[in-house]
Amino acid sequence: MDFPYARLRRRPDVEAENLQAHDATDLLLVERALSRGAAGEEIAVIGDGYGAITLALTAAGRPGVRVHQDVVTGRRALELNAADLGLSGFATHELDAGLLAGARLVLLQLPKSLAELEEITDAVARWAAPDAVLVAGGRVKHMTLAQNEVLGRRFAVVQPQRAERKSRLIVASEPLPVPADPPFPVAAPHGGLQLVAHGGAFAGAKLDIGTRVLLDVLGLASGALGGWIAEPVEASGALGGWIAEPVEASGALRQAQGLTGGQGPIRGQGPTGGQGLTGGQGPTGGWKSPGGWVAEPVEASPTVVDLGCGTGALAVSYALAHPSARVIATDRSAAAVASARATASANGAADRIEVMHDDAASELSDESADVVLLNPPFHLGTSVHTGAATRLFEAAARVLRPGGELFTVFNSSLGYRAELARLVGPTEQLQRTPKFTVTRSIRR
Repeated sequence: MDFPYARLRRRPDVEAENLQAHDATDLLLVERALSRGAAGEEIAVIGDGYGAITLALTAAGRPGVRVHQDVVTGRRALELNAADLGLSGFATHELDAGLLAGARLVLLQLPKSLAELEEITDAVARWAAPDAVLVAGGRVKHMTLAQNEVLGRRFAVVQPQRAERKSRLIVASEPLPVPADPPFPVAAPHGGLQLVAHGGAFAGAKLDIGTRVLLDVLGLASGALGGWIAEPVEASGALGGWIAEPVEASGALRQAQGLTGGQGPIRGQGPTGGQGLTGGQGPTGGWKSPGGWVAEPVEASPTVVDLGCGTGALAVSYALAHPSARVIATDRSAAAVASARATASANGAADRIEVMHDDAASELSDESADVVLLNPPFHLGTSVHTGAATRLFEAAARVLRPGGELFTVFNSSLGYRAELARLVGPTEQLQRTPKFTVTRSIRR
């Protein structure tokens, strides 16, 4: 079959010379499907990055293919690529019974995480036809024996195939009986916060280290226990001397710039036990600390966006600490979105958080947010690439109102501060550890 794979594009996802819209695994999966002679209505595709598998099968006379793509950019790229090639007749689904009911052949691009693979294999064994065959494939350098073990928990026969073109297929057949309850989502408590996660959500039900650092700096680490902001003071301990002070429930975080009515800092305990310092008087009577930070109300109901929300730890923690705020959580991963919604429900905040399956806040209006919280990724699939972070910085600059604030946590080695200053506005470092840096950028 002579399918024009080279015409496929990744857009609206990041495009670069070293980032392709298909790989050899896609071709092997398509070839295996065609050799088995399955009808399109009996085929389900999972993890089809930018539509290469689905569109190649459709072009080969297999209409009715069902496809699940976790990432919204993949879904949009599939539609754009289909339009470019004049193809139709496939259907997009979530990872559910609608995707898999009656499917006799399931094609899978192996995911990065074993948890995501476990949720997928359980879904196939649970909902696909009793004689379903799962053909999973990946690049050899990313495959492990642990993947075979996960497949073996839901299929009686697991047969790795010979590697071809640096990719390998694994054929799993004879689905085993499944337990009454699926293995995901899972939940775990973190202080006053309950995190819920599906298999494809980054870090699962754990609180990833970067998010934990940002929560600490924003004073939200205690979840429902109240709104506190960590602010810099003169070094008084091993961690650089930080003071915790209360923030008004309806306020966003804003630097004191001589505004009247600002609340002066309250003496508190730093993380190493050192005592915080009281602040001096600002130029027009407002109080500010030696580091120059106070809680300053923005408006009665500020709009706060958790950009790339993952399981929703930042969004839910902010909503619990600031009941009057309008909180929007967005992520391009369907698994993350489902997890964030479940986390909001588990913490009694579902009615105060809007969760969106979106890419880089594309569905939010320009200059519509007062605060953006961001823990950006530095991988695109299995490739290390900073392009994803840059797109999110650009998105934050677009959705923030002039004077709005972006709080970002990132690996200290990446040095994003200059890029944030260029794309968003003046950027201050709030905290730096050997591993993570937290910054605050003001939208110019």
